[in-house]
Amino acid sequence: MPTPSVSEDGLNRLRTARPAFEARVRLIDAVRDFFKSCGYLEVETPVRIPVPALELHIDALSAGDAFLRTSPELAMKRLVAAGYPTLFQIGPCFRWGETGRIHHEEFSMLEWYRVGTDYEGILKETQELVRAVADRVVGRRCWEFQGQMIDLDLPWVVFSVGQIFKEWAGWDPIEDFDAERFDRDLLGIIEPGFPRDRAVVLKDYPAQLGALARRKPGREQVAERWELYLGGIEIANAFSELTDPIEQRARFADWTAQRQTDRRPVYPVDPEFMAALEAGLPPTGGIAVGLDRLLMVLIGATSLDAVLPFRTPVDGGRS
Repeated sequence: MPTPSVSEDGLNRLRTARPAFEARVRLIDAVRDFFKSCGYLEVETPVRIPVPALELHIDALSAGDAFLRTSPELAMKRLVAAGYPTLFQIGPCFRWGETGRIHHEEFSMLEWYRVGTDYEGILKETQELVRAVADRVVGRRCWEFQGQMIDLDLPWVVFSVGQIFKEWAGWDPIEDFDAERFDRDLLGIIEPGFPRDRAVVLKDYPAQLGALARRKPGREQVAERWELYLGGIEIANAFSELTDPIEQRARFADWTAQRQTDRRPVYPVDPEFMAALEAGLPPTGGIAVGLDRLLMVLIGATSLDAVLPFRTPVDGGRS
């Protein structure tokens, strides 16, 4: 039998992907309905930008003399500073080198911000949103993913980073931070031990891993950040947003120095974002949700290839 051509393989992938496309429509409709019912404004910000967000471990894809955004975060925070108290956005983002079973260089992100709340308030909204999306996409809040039932009506388990690392890995990254050891133990010990039958939240990260998150009052070594896991897959990353321009400039300077040491691309600090911070960013909670991963878990797919049929399947790279 002759080997199928590349074009035939591509067409076959598109034919089998129809249920995933239909599920994506239900997911997007559910997201929009949820936020409109909560009084949020949907916004669009540029995908091709002059300056990408400067973060320690995220690399941008170039686009001529500009870049493709790694997230809409900086633009959306400028809107918050301009007086938009509740806003959300759905759209494509790009990160160089992100390839694997649950990573792609191009992916869909949901991001939202609410003034006057923090990461705890965002967690409550996230619980409501995820249940509403499951109701629409799956038709119920309990479904099977990789041989395990996930039940969103079960209490969500919340682990603090310091406590769970002390109990499971034998050390406290809050008091004695070690970036390499943290990543190794998170992937090798902590995440594999999470319950798979319900949602899991890992919160209160070392301040060194806070990115653009606020430090916890009274515990400066802790960043007000949490991540959501479903079926062992990281789905979302939330912060109480950093609003102090002096601390933000210091973090950017530290990341610039570290990226230079690591011989990674160094991006200039976005002057419009810094001007917005200096003008005054009110206390705000925000979150980024990987919609492709959420869809993958909801429909029981084994990799992002099933929900991103136009992407080239990958065999290696990150998991």
